[in-house]
Amino acid sequence: MSTVFLILYSRAGCCLCEGLEERLRNLPLQNLNPPIELRVIDIDAFETSKEVRARYDLQVPVMLLRRSDQDKMVEIPRASPRLNSEGLFKWLQKVLSKTVRSD
Repeated sequence: MSTVFLILYSRAGCCLCEGLEERLRNLPLQNLNPPIELRVIDIDAFETSKEVRARYDLQVPVMLLRRSDQDKMVEIPRASPRLNSEGLFKWLQKVLSKTVRSD
């Protein structure tokens, strides 16, 4: 079974980025179906590719889903910053059910 990663492109000092990251870290992501693992990538980090930086620089926070057995990443819609924890969890489950298919 492959692992599903939720990749969050973020930036230090961005209140929207930091707020979303904190809310995601406090969710039981392993209880989603399928379970997901959070990876946070600083868009300004030296190791972040120029292509990624150019694409998402002015859009952070941006979330993408990627299965460990596939190279393809799928950008998912922006979550409302007004969602409480329960709402964010339900929203993620809905996005997963539409986006990630188990083969």
